[in-house]
Amino acid sequence: MALEHAILVSLLEKPGSGYELARRFERSIGYFWTATHQQIYRVLKRMENDGWVDARDVPQQGRPDKKEYSVADLGRAALSSWLHDPIEPESVRHDLAVKIRGAAFDDPAALIHEVERHRQAHRDRLTHYLAGQARDFTEPELKPDPKPRLDPKPDPEPQPAAHPAGPQPPPDAERELQHAVLRGGIAYERMMIGWLDDVLATLARFGPDR
Repeated sequence: MALEHAILVSLLEKPGSGYELARRFERSIGYFWTATHQQIYRVLKRMENDGWVDARDVPQQGRPDKKEYSVADLGRAALSSWLHDPIEPESVRHDLAVKIRGAAFDDPAALIHEVERHRQAHRDRLTHYLAGQARDFTEPELKPDPKPRLDPKPDPEPQPAAHPAGPQPPPDAERELQHAVLRGGIAYERMMIGWLDDVLATLARFGPDR
């Protein structure tokens, strides 16, 4: 995937300025595809020159006009073409995993602090994801959990929700697929926390008193 495709998806969800787009990458999209502000502005300019996005000046009270970007027909066609192209499953490069194996040839217990640091980072990201899920994807008839669970155990099997009689509105593909991606992020962070707990328990067996 190129940065252009991530930008197209974000602008189709909601048009915005380069600054607003960069903020979205910091808050949500950036957890799955990272880019600096400079990269985003540079690629946006190229996409505008190539006719993939349109730009219009939007007046702002007391501030300079901002340039708001939206997806043009050429951009939609480019995204559609990419969506229909197969992609290969990603190969994972995991520095920490190599460090853990390499610790067998040094002092395994010395790696505990580093693993704990990674575990905390995953807990922080999981907390962020769960807060976003409670904010954006809580069904109206359900109350959000005031204390979202951070442990890696799988969620209980969901029970069918009761719906009022009568015709139901069609599913909202944008909302439901955004939630599906977020659930994937939650599952991944819980998996990483569980794995790092296992690593920490293993490293602890090689402490000074072994």
